[in-house]
Amino acid sequence: MAKEQNDKRIYTMSRERPATAVLKMGIPVTIGMLFMVAYNLVDTYFIGLLHDDFQLAATNLAYPVMMVMVAIAGIVGNGGASYIARCIGANEQEQANRTLVLGLEMLITGAVLMTGLGLLFINPIVKLLGATQNSFPYTKDYTAVMLTGSLFTMGNYAIGQLLRSEGSTFYSMVGMIAGTVANIILDPLFIFSLHMEIRGAAAATVLGNIVSVIIYLYYYLSKKTLLRISGKYIGYDGQIMREIMLVGVPHTLEQFFTTAAMIVNNNLAASYGDISVAAMGVANKIMSFGNYVYQGMAAGCQPLMGFNYGAKNYRRMKELIRAGIVETTLIELGIMAVYGIFAPGLVGMFSQSEEVIGIGAKTLRAFMLSLPFVGAVSIVRNTFNAMGKPAYAFSITVVRQMLLYIPFLLIFNYIWGYNGLILAKSVEEAICMLLSVTILNRFISHSERNRGRR
Repeated sequence: MAKEQNDKRIYTMSRERPATAVLKMGIPVTIGMLFMVAYNLVDTYFIGLLHDDFQLAATNLAYPVMMVMVAIAGIVGNGGASYIARCIGANEQEQANRTLVLGLEMLITGAVLMTGLGLLFINPIVKLLGATQNSFPYTKDYTAVMLTGSLFTMGNYAIGQLLRSEGSTFYSMVGMIAGTVANIILDPLFIFSLHMEIRGAAAATVLGNIVSVIIYLYYYLSKKTLLRISGKYIGYDGQIMREIMLVGVPHTLEQFFTTAAMIVNNNLAASYGDISVAAMGVANKIMSFGNYVYQGMAAGCQPLMGFNYGAKNYRRMKELIRAGIVETTLIELGIMAVYGIFAPGLVGMFSQSEEVIGIGAKTLRAFMLSLPFVGAVSIVRNTFNAMGKPAYAFSITVVRQMLLYIPFLLIFNYIWGYNGLILAKSVEEAICMLLSVTILNRFISHSERNRGRR
């Protein structure tokens, strides 16, 4: 049975019709990620029932801490996954197993450092996040609990990526869904029944991540996966470490740039008051549904790209990229239509404040204009990472966040105020899509020509 499942995974990555392969790999990841949206949406929903705009604002202000955890976990999740997919494509099974185990060792070390340093410097961290006097204690409470459980939050992201790298998207999806269901059940219990309020929301999130990690490890240890966790692979391997870091570190820097942009955005929004921060937070959480769709499709495509790059099948890579961009963009256009029509009602699910609903609906409608462009950018970045060419993915992110988005935030905010602030991302994403697709097409065509000369 295991051999049959493994053969199906290899067939999907190597010979399945591109449009079908993208959907087969992308949809389970997307479904799992959409359930992960519930981690934030459920927290926001139940905290909204407290009718406290300062606690609602705190969930948005603390979100960059989660992004930093994901960034650090991305060293293993993206760097390890990229190398594993290439190893499988090149039929190097033992090297793939060693990469998996070394990745887990790195993950544990990074999580311990994240927890220790984060709790040690929590006060300056919360101030940096843009918390005001009113939202500071709530932001600190939420952040402290999240830092305490960083091993499991980071593990949920990284181990899920490692599973997907071998084509085990179903197992990854099951783990993400189970963790989300646990969070949904525990949120009202901790927030209301135990009177923990915002600390309860964070605790429920951590416990949900623990459930996901346990399920992932169960699949590995029960030998249902293509790769194996074994004590014989424990130890340092310089070549594998270099391969993981080659892709993982630039990806982590990309996440830090994204976090920096979000902090700039939150600080600019804070100048318009805590109500605006709360409204933007709700809009961001609703937007996360659309964001996780394109991220899920791109993450599902990454093993396909890595496998076929390892096999030097460049023609199939081009077909997969085209299919991925078209399918993702069509889905995002559908989500954009829903946001445009139902924005006030969607925001109203998380706050009863008319002011928050009004500002939040306007913000959501501005944010949604980025959706037709973000899928292509994400697929391009993930393809470069899958090929072990992180410098290209990193360059796209530097342009995207540091040269376009942050300057646009500052300039647009200065000229048009809050309206400019919320439109900056859509303009940046449209420009970035044109640049990134052009760069990837030229790179693959160049690789194809070089192969033909040999």
